[in-house]
Amino acid sequence: RSRYSAYVRGLHGYLLATWAAETRPAAIDPDPPGLKWLGLEVRRRRTIDADHAEVEFVARSKLGGRAQRLHETSRFERRDGRWVYVDGTLR
Repeated sequence: RSRYSAYVRGLHGYLLATWAAETRPAAIDPDPPGLKWLGLEVRRRRTIDADHAEVEFVARSKLGGRAQRLHETSRFERRDGRWVYVDGTLR
């Protein structure tokens, strides 16, 4: 949820800081003008072990009057006591 909030607020520094170094992009492109985030639905959380977890979510947005959905299962790892986003599979 914190990463979704960071996307909504354009907090790219936070997104990069919570992204695993080996999969993190050099930069994050700004949202297209007029994009409106509408909500987040967390569909499933799965703890794999003490340091690995998955979260399936649907993020809804609207751009130019068209509704959009991002449906992803994200992988997270705990590193040095902090959870980081590793990667995700679009559904």
